[in-house]
Amino acid sequence: MKADFLRTLQSLPRPPADHYPQGTPFVDALAHGSMRVELFAPAAAGLGRDIQQPHAQDELYVVQRGNSGFWLDGERCQVQAGDVLFVPAGAPHHFEDFSDDFVTWVVFYGPNGGEPT
Repeated sequence: MKADFLRTLQSLPRPPADHYPQGTPFVDALAHGSMRVELFAPAAAGLGRDIQQPHAQDELYVVQRGNSGFWLDGERCQVQAGDVLFVPAGAPHHFEDFSDDFVTWVVFYGPNGGEPT
């Protein structure tokens, strides 16, 4: 399986949805078993902010382009292309003050509620 970054990016934004009236800023790229990969470009929604909610599965973000602030459960850090982030299932998180070219892969995996530690 392969996800082509440029081809996937060209498909954004996706059609509008309830929370994204100007277009959905993410698209599915790969899936297998419990694993799903999306490409996420929050600027594509035209909202100027990331409105995602906590997810049921653990997540990895692999920042492909640009830079952003990243808020995870009360802690904030700066991220840029090449960084990898882990978000445990159910943890509040979002990107903020992202550059217009900010794009990240999102890998959802494991059981709902997250992997046992």
